[in-house]
Amino acid sequence: MADHQEARVTLPSEPVSVPAARRYVARVLADWGLPDDTETADTIRLIVSELVTNAIEHTFGQSPTFTVDLRLEREEQLHLGVTDSHPRRPRRLPAAVQQDNGRGMVIIRCLAKECGGRLRVTPTGEGGKTVWIALPWTAPAQT
Repeated sequence: MADHQEARVTLPSEPVSVPAARRYVARVLADWGLPDDTETADTIRLIVSELVTNAIEHTFGQSPTFTVDLRLEREEQLHLGVTDSHPRRPRRLPAAVQQDNGRGMVIIRCLAKECGGRLRVTPTGEGGKTVWIALPWTAPAQT
């Protein structure tokens, strides 16, 4: 495998894009050697669902599309980013017991931390942002 692998997809900011993004990421990771039936693959799919849902729901129609970026560096580190064109950075909201939403960033941070990863947000040159998750790569080495 190459030292650096990349994949990217841009999708419309619509609810039907959540499962499409999840399927895309699962296919790419399987091509890169991560079995689909692992706990890590399940965790990554959940992270993708939460990030994409945030990109759709919290851009208030100002981001007609979003982009999912995947980078695998030296079979050691997976970087997963979701970019939208809305400038507001995600915030952790206080989650009330009866509240139906507002927990996405808490879930994402917890999942990343449990996997030994981290979350960061970077601005784009066009005024939007990318929410990045970096995780240790746990797929078996391909020979």
